[in-house]
Amino acid sequence: MSRVKRAFIPLNRQHKELIINVEPLESRVAVIEDGVLEEFTIERNNDHRLVGSIYKGVVKNLEDGLKAAFVDIGFEKNAFLHYWDIVPNNFDSNIEIVERKKGKGRKQRPKVTQRDIPKVYPIGTEIIVQVTKGPIGTKGPRITTNLAIPGRFLVLLPNSDQCGISRKIDNTQERQRLKQIVRNLTIPEGMGVIIRTAGQAQKARYFVRDLAFLVEEWKLIQSLINNKKPPYCVFQEPDLIERTVRDFLTEDVERIVVDSKKENQHIQETISRISKRSTNKVKLYQDTQPIFDRFGITRQLQSTTTRQVHLKSGGYIVIDETEALVAVDVNTGRHKSSQKEKDSTILKVNLEAAAEITRQMRLRNIGGLIILDFIDMKSRRDQQSVYQKVKEGLRRDKAKTHVLPISQLGLLEMTRQRQTESVRASLNDDCPYCNGKGKLKSVVTMSVEIQRKLGEILKKRQRDETDYQLMIVVNPKVFHRLRTKDEQLVIQMEKQYFGKLSFRPDPSYHYEEFRIVDLGTQKELARSES
Repeated sequence: MSRVKRAFIPLNRQHKELIINVEPLESRVAVIEDGVLEEFTIERNNDHRLVGSIYKGVVKNLEDGLKAAFVDIGFEKNAFLHYWDIVPNNFDSNIEIVERKKGKGRKQRPKVTQRDIPKVYPIGTEIIVQVTKGPIGTKGPRITTNLAIPGRFLVLLPNSDQCGISRKIDNTQERQRLKQIVRNLTIPEGMGVIIRTAGQAQKARYFVRDLAFLVEEWKLIQSLINNKKPPYCVFQEPDLIERTVRDFLTEDVERIVVDSKKENQHIQETISRISKRSTNKVKLYQDTQPIFDRFGITRQLQSTTTRQVHLKSGGYIVIDETEALVAVDVNTGRHKSSQKEKDSTILKVNLEAAAEITRQMRLRNIGGLIILDFIDMKSRRDQQSVYQKVKEGLRRDKAKTHVLPISQLGLLEMTRQRQTESVRASLNDDCPYCNGKGKLKSVVTMSVEIQRKLGEILKKRQRDETDYQLMIVVNPKVFHRLRTKDEQLVIQMEKQYFGKLSFRPDPSYHYEEFRIVDLGTQKELARSES
């Protein structure tokens, strides 16, 4: 037993590990470097693996005003297909184009513009699409016709003859070597490939093998396309664990620790198709202590669910996710320094915050428009240092990002690709008590509203009426306020309008709920709007 425990004590030297926790309802994957949690992904076992999956769909509607088509791919909401996602795209700035010699007699594909879309894809047309963004909130999936099938080292582009290399491979000599490998690959007519970051320092034969595997995968997809009626999923993105092995298993990963015998076997088989010697990195975790607790992941995950994240320097950041954007505020907190050291202290906190913010964005899967409000810096050099620190932290991010320099208002604006809901949105439901607002009206506010409504009702009654009695049913906390601090106001209202007001607490009533009843007729006169 002691030998088993020693095998799973986190290593002291610099290292990178994949920790995989498999449970009946969900699977979780964590990437830790030097004991620090750097990547975290969670997948519920009943979730549809939409992003990356390929569908044979049917065009249901064309909206020229939106420049978009709505495609039925078999889900409740039709998928959104913008016209520019139908027109063949060039690579974005993250990919460098690699020119290859074009074969003789190569056919030029007919050019399709956005104007041609309604004619080429009228309503009822069958279309092959790939999901690029899952449904978020009330929006349906986002799709494209520019298909991409990822492998271990390559991404196959079945509908494009462009080839490229990830710009995250920044070594000049290595890029030249990989360009030559791309030029030497025997790629089927009309297809292209992209070398992934994981392809860095890999031998040419690995790319040949990966290409052959991807081409066979595409043949299977084509077979389903030809034989199945829409809507139909012709290719489903692998599950979380297989994606993790595909995307994260690089030479610098020292070990993969998994707490499921079944998934341990599955991972061994998956890795053996890529590199048999790498199967030695896979370890089965059998200790009684939960695997995420043993590696200190549970403790670190707590910071990803809180609004406030503390920094080692004494400062802290506040992260607020809203419908329109994500706002991040940086504060010095309890960090104290003299006036002379103030500028250096602010820079230190901002630099630490920049690194932690980029880490939190990955862990929380925050996407969309993000506004970073750093502590004000007078020096343009300090602002540039913080800006570069943010860019440095984003280099390891697999999601596409675009970041602007710090503005004159001291704000850094950026966007991060949103493919799925954030961890916060996917793990939590809106509070049924406050409807997701996170705030409730105070007892004072409720007392004011009730008195205002009572005044409105009492003013309308005829003065010659007698025995006008009202019963007000409220939450016990509001009742306590009305019968203590506001009791004299209630008595004054009774005298002024010649009415009798009775209050009854009801624990079943919502904090913001009340009801006013005429005791003479038992008629409900008013009810709170909730």
